[in-house]
Amino acid sequence: MAEPQSPLGHTFVPGDHGNSAGGIGLVLTERNDVSIVQVTAWRGTIPAILAAISDVTGLNVPDKPGAGRSAGEKSAFGFSPGRYFIVAPSDDLEERLRKAIPLETGTIIDLTHGRTAIRIKGPWSEWVLSKLFAIDFSEHGFPVGFGRATLHHDIHTNIQRIDAETFDLYVFRTFARSFWQTLGHAAAEVGYRVE
Repeated sequence: MAEPQSPLGHTFVPGDHGNSAGGIGLVLTERNDVSIVQVTAWRGTIPAILAAISDVTGLNVPDKPGAGRSAGEKSAFGFSPGRYFIVAPSDDLEERLRKAIPLETGTIIDLTHGRTAIRIKGPWSEWVLSKLFAIDFSEHGFPVGFGRATLHHDIHTNIQRIDAETFDLYVFRTFARSFWQTLGHAAAEVGYRVE
């Protein structure tokens, strides 16, 4: 089986870009080593869904809007009532979640081939993302582990804060190239590295 091609194509150019004379303000990477699964809880089953997510991932996601957790390359967060985004470097993530979550409890959708995962890391990450999204990216407004579902124009994006300077963004694969270029334009002012 052939290795899947990146939707970023020719726009993924490793190296330093933009105004890097004063240093690199950001590092942009494509995370192509993860599985992405969405879980939706039926009415009254959120505690059971959260327990199953915890059993499979080891991450205890609080029952609070936007709340999430991350550890290493694994993460999970709620992005709307009863809907959760789970990410892990595991080919069998969907299968393990299906075993842990009965049909009468909720639904599971593998989004791995429909989404592109982009990591933005560095001291200017909040500032650059604020150029693109009408969200408070400060740690007070967007704590570590939390996630949001939002739009940049018509490009739907799920965003999770991984640590003080790191965010993971998940965009539809068909919009990935355009969004990557937009992100590069927004980051050019502070200098960025593509890895």
